[in-house]
Amino acid sequence: MAAFSAERMKMNNLLFSLLVLLSACGGKDSPEINPPEPVEVKWSFSPATVALSSKGETRSVIVTANGDWNVTSNQSWCGTEPGSGHNGQTSLKITATGNPQTTARTAELTFTSGNYSQNYTVSQAAGTIENHVPEGYSLVWEEEFNDERLSGGKPALPDTGKWWYENLQKGAVNNELQTYVGGYRGTDTVAAIHDGTLKIIARKSGSDIISARINTIEGWTYGYFEARLRVPGGKGTWPAFWMMPKNFTSWPLDGEIDIMEYVGYQPNVVHSTVHTEAYNHMIGTQKGATKTIQNAETAFHIYAVEWTADYIKGFVDGEAYFRFDNDGKGDKKTWPFNVPFYLKLNLAWGGDWGGAQGVDESKLPATYEIDYVRVYQK
Repeated sequence: MAAFSAERMKMNNLLFSLLVLLSACGGKDSPEINPPEPVEVKWSFSPATVALSSKGETRSVIVTANGDWNVTSNQSWCGTEPGSGHNGQTSLKITATGNPQTTARTAELTFTSGNYSQNYTVSQAAGTIENHVPEGYSLVWEEEFNDERLSGGKPALPDTGKWWYENLQKGAVNNELQTYVGGYRGTDTVAAIHDGTLKIIARKSGSDIISARINTIEGWTYGYFEARLRVPGGKGTWPAFWMMPKNFTSWPLDGEIDIMEYVGYQPNVVHSTVHTEAYNHMIGTQKGATKTIQNAETAFHIYAVEWTADYIKGFVDGEAYFRFDNDGKGDKKTWPFNVPFYLKLNLAWGGDWGGAQGVDESKLPATYEIDYVRVYQK
């Protein structure tokens, strides 16, 4: 009997131990084990703030964090590379395009990691605009692109009392790859006014690349014509600021004045050109000139022509680099420039010239930024 009791007690002890073990392994009535609290992610920056010049530049900031993170900017003129970082130190490049306004501006970079975030302020100095208008000229027409009213949640478009759009299919001119549309296609914007400038944007829309080509309703004979512009870069981009005759019938007989052209595969090289029946690229006699400038893709520059009865001069930032003289023969084939011409702004993609070295679609969307267009006459 004593032996039986001892055996029974041993069994009871084993059962008790088993129950304790099951309970410890997460049995029905075992308490829940809470995961550890996530570590709060914090950032530090060197330097603590960044102040950029009005002309646009790139600065590096060392970002130190104790976790992985992403960064976004609340302003389109201020971008970062890379857009994310990791635990430890990351060298972040902050790039601002030129400031077209005569007031300073700021952007906020927001760093996020899970539920944690921190802001970093980027400031940019006010822009300065120099006056390069020759003596004796007075302003007769201007477009400052300051209308930022929204229409149906979309930014303002160029004033249709001053401008008209061309709608052209892919390949319609110069074998270009874009389709020109009238401001929008669906929700894709190709011409928008905000932050004091017009943005003409070449972008992908489904299987198409769409962009804008706009023209002034008014035309002028002779004058000083200028625009303050920032051009996009990358193989395939081809922005232009140019003039065509109001009563156009035939190219090149009726003439063409190219105030500024730029192809992205030639960084910082700008072109000023005229086309006539006697002088054009189709027969190898084109009259034009090029100039290398600094920061064409990040800073604003003033591009202009002075057109008189005797000559056409091309300028950038007040410096003349192209001249075409009237030969005085009264021959339209050499000088068709005695009738009204209107102004044109467009951003082409690819084509005979823009795509001469191929295209790089990673550069899309590409933005051609216009601060103002002004016309002066004597």
